[in-house]
Amino acid sequence: MSKTVKIGNKLIGDEQPVFVVAEIGINHNGDMEIAKKLIDASVEAGADAVKFQKRTVDVVYTVEELAKPRENPFGPTNGDLKRGLEFGQKDYQEIDRYCKEKGIMWFASCWDEGSVDFIDAFNPPCYKIASASLTDDGLLRHTRSKGKPVILSTGMSTMQEVEHAVEVLGQDNLILMHTNSTYPSDIKELNLLMIKTLKEKYPDVPVGYSGHEIALATSVMSVVLGAAIVERHITLDRAMWGSDHAASMEPKGLQLLVRDIRVWEKAKGDGVKRVFESEIPVKKKLRRK
Repeated sequence: MSKTVKIGNKLIGDEQPVFVVAEIGINHNGDMEIAKKLIDASVEAGADAVKFQKRTVDVVYTVEELAKPRENPFGPTNGDLKRGLEFGQKDYQEIDRYCKEKGIMWFASCWDEGSVDFIDAFNPPCYKIASASLTDDGLLRHTRSKGKPVILSTGMSTMQEVEHAVEVLGQDNLILMHTNSTYPSDIKELNLLMIKTLKEKYPDVPVGYSGHEIALATSVMSVVLGAAIVERHITLDRAMWGSDHAASMEPKGLQLLVRDIRVWEKAKGDGVKRVFESEIPVKKKLRRK
């Protein structure tokens, strides 16, 4: 059984309620009103936290990448898009205020050291390291230096790369997330049994699941296999423009996901065979001998 990790006022671990994260990411499309609607939808669905993404654009992307032609609502280049999607100081102050007003935790995936420092000013309950950053030892060490729990996604990574990242971060106050990094993910490539593999390899570390598939049932299955955290992207409409919307859940989908996870928590029991009081009248009525 894994040790528990505390995020805010929630304990994460095998015997704890599943921690559900609604990944807003960049699905706000650079619009604070959309961000607030996504926060509202996450609260209504019963999610425990919402997550954003923070990048220092000129650090994370090369000059060549930013200069590539890419028609978008903010301009004709990829750089216009990346900068247009990036919230700044005043935006995050409003996110922080609004989430506190709504009573939901928020944190972020930080893609560079400057972004970690930026988010740290808001005293987040934890940090998320995206699969794309798993091999960035400097970022891993800088994130760990903040003294907060770290959630590490393991998509598009070899087992050797995962082992090295865990060695860099240490297993204390660490949560590992199994994921497939294709947006959206092919059901045949979800490899959900990796949840059990990670739990067996790191018995002291809670393991979760970050899903990018167009499905609800598979994310519930991850909980049956032992996921202590489930993270899914949320959008107002999967047909909206933007790279992540197609791999996201709409508000109703998130509501159903949380509902079904809570149903499993009630239904799973403890594995000890017993006769329930409600069964005794039936037993007396139907048993001949």
